[in-house]
Amino acid sequence: MYLERIQKLKPYLLLYWPIPVSFILLMAINFILSASVDTNKVMQESILSFGVNRTFLYLIAPLALGLLIVLVWVKFIQRIPLTVFTTGREKIDWKRIGFSFTVWAVFTIVMTLWAYYIAPENFQINFQPVNFAVFFIMAIILIPMQTSFEEYLFRGQILQGLSLETKSRFAGMFVSSVLFGLMHAANPEVEKIGYYIMIYYIGTGFFLGIITLLDDGMELALGFHAANNLVGALLVTSDWTAFQTYSVFKDISEPSIGFDVLFPIVVIYPVLIFVFAKKYNWHDWKTKLFGTLKD
Repeated sequence: MYLERIQKLKPYLLLYWPIPVSFILLMAINFILSASVDTNKVMQESILSFGVNRTFLYLIAPLALGLLIVLVWVKFIQRIPLTVFTTGREKIDWKRIGFSFTVWAVFTIVMTLWAYYIAPENFQINFQPVNFAVFFIMAIILIPMQTSFEEYLFRGQILQGLSLETKSRFAGMFVSSVLFGLMHAANPEVEKIGYYIMIYYIGTGFFLGIITLLDDGMELALGFHAANNLVGALLVTSDWTAFQTYSVFKDISEPSIGFDVLFPIVVIYPVLIFVFAKKYNWHDWKTKLFGTLKD
């Protein structure tokens, strides 16, 4: 299986930690510094100074570059083949990535159009063809790189490293999922809505960790995460989200917290897990989620 295949390579486990620890420290410093700053105001000032597309580029480029750093580190420093680092299969299953991406992209489009249909007063048409075209090119290149960086960091470096260190699949999945959620603590959405939204971020981390372990690879998580961020950024923006873009729609409603934060976690994600389980014939869930790794 996925983790056992990596274990057989007998990787030097200390090499799993320099990148995650460095990233977590940077996020912690950013969170501390942003605590006394109005991040939404800073975002608006950046947009006024540099424009929407350039501000987006400045925000996402470091994370996109992070993917290249992680891949080079894994291949040349840790000396783990990227295929083995990604999946328990003989080669990366791009069809799995495509299926996961398509399912979540279609769902996101349908739900966005439905929201616009039932409450058009909550949206403005934000489409500007030239600006959107420039943003589209940047987005389809950089956003999948950004989401892949996060997957290789959390479902790769942290989940794998902790699971191999502790011999516990659940320990690796649990810690990586919580850290994934906490990474979003400095997002403008948290400042605007409140820390209740962290339930959604941490819950999403658990969803991604669960499907990674049950499917013996990161392909489904890679596809889902890319669709979630890319399609969301292309379709809807607002004045209080992490990415403010030349999307098709602009959400002008006042954000509020309710069951919509829990709905994906208690309804949508379990349904997705069921769909993936049926399609890919998952079995032995208890061992894959809670089993121990033996020497």
